[in-house]
Amino acid sequence: MAFLGTVVRRAASCRPLPPSLCPATSRCYSSPGKQTTEKNVPYKKTLKQGGGAVSGPTKPLPKSADAVVIGGGSLGCQTVYHLAKMGMTNVVLLERDHLTAGTTWHTAGLLWQLRPSDVEVELLAHTRQVVSCDLEQETGLHTGWIQNGGLFIASNKQRLDEYKRLMTLGKVYGIESHVLSPAETKDLYPLMNVDDLYGTLYVPKDGTMDPAGTCTTLCRAATARGATVIENCPVTGIQVQTNDLGVKKVKAVETEYGTILTPCVVNCAGVWAQKLGRMAGVNVPLIAMHHAYVVTERIEGIQNMPNVRDHDASVYLRLQGDALSVGGYEQNPIFWEEVSDKFAFSLFDLNWDVFMQNIEGAINRIPALERTGIKSTVCGPESFTADHKPLMGEAPEVRGFFLGCGFNSAGMMLGGGCGKELAHWIIHGRPEKDMYGYDIRRFHHSLTDNNRWIRERSHESYAKNYSVVFPFDEPLAGRNMRKDPFYQELVAQGCVFQERHGWERPGWFNQEGPAPVLDYDYYGAYDASKNHNYKYNELLTREYTFDFPPHHDLIRDECLTCRNAVAVFDMSYFGKFYLVGPDAKKAADWLFSADVNKPMGSTVYTCMLNKRGGTESDLTVSRIEPGPSGSPLAPAFQGDAYYLAIGGGVAEHNWCHIHTVLQDMKFQCQLLDCSEDMGMISIQGPQSRSVLQEVLDSDLSNTAFPFSTHKVVKAAGHYVRAMRLSFVGEMGWELHIPREACVPVYRAVMEAGAKHGICNAGYRAIDSLSIEKGYRHWHADLRPDDTPLEAGLAFTCKLKSSIPFLGREALEAKKAQGLRRRIISLTINEKVPMFGLEAIFRNGEPVGHLRRADYGFAIDKTIGYGYIRDPDGGVVNPDFVRNGHFTMERMGVVYKATAHLKSPFDPESKRVKGIY
Repeated sequence: MAFLGTVVRRAASCRPLPPSLCPATSRCYSSPGKQTTEKNVPYKKTLKQGGGAVSGPTKPLPKSADAVVIGGGSLGCQTVYHLAKMGMTNVVLLERDHLTAGTTWHTAGLLWQLRPSDVEVELLAHTRQVVSCDLEQETGLHTGWIQNGGLFIASNKQRLDEYKRLMTLGKVYGIESHVLSPAETKDLYPLMNVDDLYGTLYVPKDGTMDPAGTCTTLCRAATARGATVIENCPVTGIQVQTNDLGVKKVKAVETEYGTILTPCVVNCAGVWAQKLGRMAGVNVPLIAMHHAYVVTERIEGIQNMPNVRDHDASVYLRLQGDALSVGGYEQNPIFWEEVSDKFAFSLFDLNWDVFMQNIEGAINRIPALERTGIKSTVCGPESFTADHKPLMGEAPEVRGFFLGCGFNSAGMMLGGGCGKELAHWIIHGRPEKDMYGYDIRRFHHSLTDNNRWIRERSHESYAKNYSVVFPFDEPLAGRNMRKDPFYQELVAQGCVFQERHGWERPGWFNQEGPAPVLDYDYYGAYDASKNHNYKYNELLTREYTFDFPPHHDLIRDECLTCRNAVAVFDMSYFGKFYLVGPDAKKAADWLFSADVNKPMGSTVYTCMLNKRGGTESDLTVSRIEPGPSGSPLAPAFQGDAYYLAIGGGVAEHNWCHIHTVLQDMKFQCQLLDCSEDMGMISIQGPQSRSVLQEVLDSDLSNTAFPFSTHKVVKAAGHYVRAMRLSFVGEMGWELHIPREACVPVYRAVMEAGAKHGICNAGYRAIDSLSIEKGYRHWHADLRPDDTPLEAGLAFTCKLKSSIPFLGREALEAKKAQGLRRRIISLTINEKVPMFGLEAIFRNGEPVGHLRRADYGFAIDKTIGYGYIRDPDGGVVNPDFVRNGHFTMERMGVVYKATAHLKSPFDPESKRVKGIY
């Protein structure tokens, strides 16, 4: 085969790239034909004769700056552009070599508008707006944007179902897309083999970007507003100072040519981001891998064809004039190792046997490639992260040190949207959109410097880059990092675990015996011994569907046992903190939207807000007093103290949020983390009181132990903190238990519950039960850009009091203006699964999409929650909901829906009060 043979021949004759294209501490190799003309590399050579040291920075360094952005790739250029556009003119961009000389020079430059995330769709839309329109209007220069459309290839029903979900979400955002049959695909793309196609998704306004042209134009627009862009200026150090409160803050950036005083550093250094982070004592959990593609010679008839992603073949085909760029993602990528503080890679290191699988997939899709030679081969490093999402936001270790790196080959696509959000973050203290999924604080601090976890999870994110995104997928890599005291007990009882925040938390319980999570086998790559007869993986694989999963009935049994009898939930992964100190009451008043200063023994459900009124978290706060002598359930303290229980996935984020507020407000108090020291089980259901009355040495009657209170009691001879609360809408108690007492207390509960039909239940059941009752889930129904008023949680806000709290002014303003968006509950009568992202229509017009959906087994209906808007921009009040005719669309099929302003299950909340 001419194409395949050419790959091998050209690979064997590769030569070094021009030094100006290589980072100063690297050596890079590519084949002849890598384009290095002024058109594609818009900068002059500045090396001394003989290729020695660089001649020095292209501009003098200022003595100080409001912010210094490090890295002249897509993210660095987009960030400095947006900072300048938002009014921060005293900003400097430092590039160690030349613009795009790092990971950006070898990017494919593709832009696909549809992703399985509403936030990412919005980020991509902004990138497209900047590159295709804004920059040209501002500078008069063309960035190299080409709108030739995009085709997603589906070889099976599941893949096409995934694309239909994207198409449905696109309707909410006005993105044109079409599902095409194989014959229609052939009409659009005559060179394509469609014999093995199930269908395709065509998005006419997708396109490609020119990395060099885009970055050059971004910098020109930024400098026109006062920003300074300096090339040939490697950073050698970051100065950090510690104030009297022990808070570390950025002070300055050091280079060989001078020091810039600055309170803000932005790490956009790509694969060098980890090294830059170490200069400031900041962990940057990413890893670099080799990524390659080839550029073909001319192909007759390829002109103006759409770009193609054949996910099942793990290959992409980018139109490049009258040729194609062909690349893909293999399961055994080569790690780009660090040696003696220098990076090195070679094209010879690539596993061509594996890369040929991508080539063969490309030939199958475009048969003309078999007769086409190769013009050039491109290989370069790309950084990947543990969850295939970027690293952004202020580092928890050092104030003023921001991250904008780890973009998993999507830096050009996401650069515009992320650059804007990062700039807003720097200037205003938080982004405009919900960026939690990209926020570095989503990772627990015990993981961000764990090399095994970073390597395993980043490898899996690369290997699964083109995998179908299923609702119930779980990683196989980097598991068993954090295990609670109940872990072995639950493994023995068939628990199928989910990974969240490093914790192994119960997902659901199977009836086929233990299914432990095994060590990662790298999918058999690198001569690793592949796991065989791996029950956990087998159970996961059966869950990979967009229909009801095969274990749907087991989830139903857990839910109905909770509704009709009693169930035990292990919720130990929750963050558990103490807020203590002289100013604890002042801090609590300011931090929490609800009034938590109730009588001793009270527990209050509340939110924590940001200054825009958005919800940083929902949690429970309990006023506590010193525990019994020798009890680990309360620290030694003076004055007021509070016990905080926060969903584990947001615990690190909230820890950082609270610390920042305490520092900024100069409150004299401490936040103590006891998350690892305590376990937590929740016993819920009509029989929960009967079960626990045999275990706890306390009267559990409504009078003696009312809802939303807590006590330190004895269980099986051990002190525990019992709270009467519910996450599922039933009467029940949480037991917060010292680690060493967890197993004996759990066994006592199970023994007492045996005659009442007790069962273990997991988070899949919690998801169903909570949505059925109408309880909110943080980062699904509640995000940092959602206010409690919009989320139906106005009762958590002490607006009727005169107590100031963070976000109060924003809430009062929004309430006075009237809500322009509101969360509603929707049910459908047809028994079909929904998972979120389904479009919501009111009177035939798109008004929003589902944030979260599940099946409610007690009401026997599919339930979804989503925020809706008035297309005309009006107030969304209860009458707007009552007077509308609602439908929902799932994978292109429209279903009649009923809108609810109250929970469709137990709307008067009698059950949580023990009224059955």
